[in-house]
Amino acid sequence: MQTGRPVAQTGVNVVRAAHGEFRVTDLERARTFYVDLLGFVETERTSDALYLRGLEERGHHSLVLRQGDSPSAGHLGFRVESEDDLDRLGHFCVGQGLEHRWLQPGGEPGQGRALRLQDPYGLPLEFFAAMQPAERMLQRFDLHRGAQIMRFDHFNCQLPDVGSAYEWYATQLGFGCSEYTAGRDDDLWAVWLQRKGNVHDLALMTGAGPRVHHLGFWVADTLSVLRACDVLAGAGWVGSIERGPGRHGISNAFFLYLRDPDGNRIELYANDYQVVDPDWEPIRWELDDPRRATFWGHAAPASWFDDAALCESVMTGELLPVVLPRGTDRPAHVT
Repeated sequence: MQTGRPVAQTGVNVVRAAHGEFRVTDLERARTFYVDLLGFVETERTSDALYLRGLEERGHHSLVLRQGDSPSAGHLGFRVESEDDLDRLGHFCVGQGLEHRWLQPGGEPGQGRALRLQDPYGLPLEFFAAMQPAERMLQRFDLHRGAQIMRFDHFNCQLPDVGSAYEWYATQLGFGCSEYTAGRDDDLWAVWLQRKGNVHDLALMTGAGPRVHHLGFWVADTLSVLRACDVLAGAGWVGSIERGPGRHGISNAFFLYLRDPDGNRIELYANDYQVVDPDWEPIRWELDDPRRATFWGHAAPASWFDDAALCESVMTGELLPVVLPRGTDRPAHVT
């Protein structure tokens, strides 16, 4: 594993993971969960979508909930530094034969020109350089509620070949590795990749894929995680709590995993650390070390390992088929 953060061969400067999109079957029910209970800020609503953000965020949205016939992951949005970076990515897609399409300013409400592409492993990515500003609510303490969601943090995805995907993200887009899991034969099982200087913007885990396991959102502290549990339980939504609270060995995160009314998964996340030094050496975890996933707390249920959201084609919107990891003899659930 490389130390520090490599230079992207494409010359593209990816700033950070910025927003994600889930399909939901009932916008009103989704709004109750995300806005009324968890405390996301609603920036805009259209006939078929909700655009939400965290209290700390000054951009138009970090979560898109779009009406659909079934739950799925629409796209994973990353911010780049400049419009020139978008043009470089466009040329790269043409040269590599990657499926891609351009969105003109306003093609996604509140956002400038954007490029959507299917990475070589099937993940639906979006890159943009500009977003419409929104009021930063960090010190509007009178309006804080629920879990007090502060900002978007990361994506976690499942792929059948993490090793080659790591090489692509490191060499082509300049993602550095903070931590990783490997087996006794040194096969790479999972990687935590970063651009913004904390543990991860993108985690890749071995599994049936391409699928999106969860979107991670930063909360202010551990009490915010516990408050979310209390709020959901008090409102009769305790069944939305899938795993946690607890602490990961990897990332040191204090975590809680929730399933929205359609089964889409989010993580509430606090207490990780900075990865900014150029000589940062990735931390290795052994696959058979139980502390990597659960430093303390109850063991994860089977659904946490098996269930994940199907990905959409950036060209047609159709759901992509999943491929099983080599040697896997049974399909995972594909919700």
